[in-house]
Amino acid sequence: MILFPAIDLKDGQCVRLVRGLMEEATVFNDDPAAQARAFEAAGFEYLHLVDLNGAFAGHPVNAAAVEAILKAIEIPAQLGGGIRDLATIEMWLAKGIARVIIGTAAVKNPSLVIDACRKFPGRIAVGLDAKGGRVATEGWAEVSDLTVLDMARRFEDAGVAAIIYTDIDRDGVLGGLNIDATVALANAISIPVIASGGLSSIEDIRALIAANCKGLEGAISGRALYDGRLDPKEALSLLKRAA
Repeated sequence: MILFPAIDLKDGQCVRLVRGLMEEATVFNDDPAAQARAFEAAGFEYLHLVDLNGAFAGHPVNAAAVEAILKAIEIPAQLGGGIRDLATIEMWLAKGIARVIIGTAAVKNPSLVIDACRKFPGRIAVGLDAKGGRVATEGWAEVSDLTVLDMARRFEDAGVAAIIYTDIDRDGVLGGLNIDATVALANAISIPVIASGGLSSIEDIRALIAANCKGLEGAISGRALYDGRLDPKEALSLLKRAA
């Protein structure tokens, strides 16, 4: 199971939001590349990057920061936010992103996911962000009528590498992962699932391991790593022993 440290980019800075609200951003590092190097030095093996401005704008905004991160690290990184067409997907993969995450476009243009998976096998993930069980889009500003499971099942045979499932109501508030909903999703589909939103302590890591769910690829951690509630060494050691 992989623990992905999150670097969320807003106006070129490394920030964390509360429930996806841009006006409630806390800046944790003015130098995202330095933060990426620190995560790599701590032993993490895969980064999770989000272009927050891009998610709202519908196109890449923090490209310079992402490129600086890619130059600073050797470990792979996945990226979401503002990725709405094949040209943008191809651009990021060419620049060194290991896996792109399609969110809003997966809901509004599902054929993009299918086409992208065909063209770039193993390098396309789908981000499903939920409010009250319904999929949210446009940087979480809009909520659709579709459930997370409905959306996930649409891509069962597309070749999607992973589903990143975020419980928006828990994101950034350190209330703990929605493990029951995440495990239920992972058990209902064949696509690997990554848990996101609310990871608050080592207890969440223990609960993920205890769930013994083969469909769980890992979890994303943001604020808990930044404010010291989750010790990287302890978390990574626990995951290694459980592997």
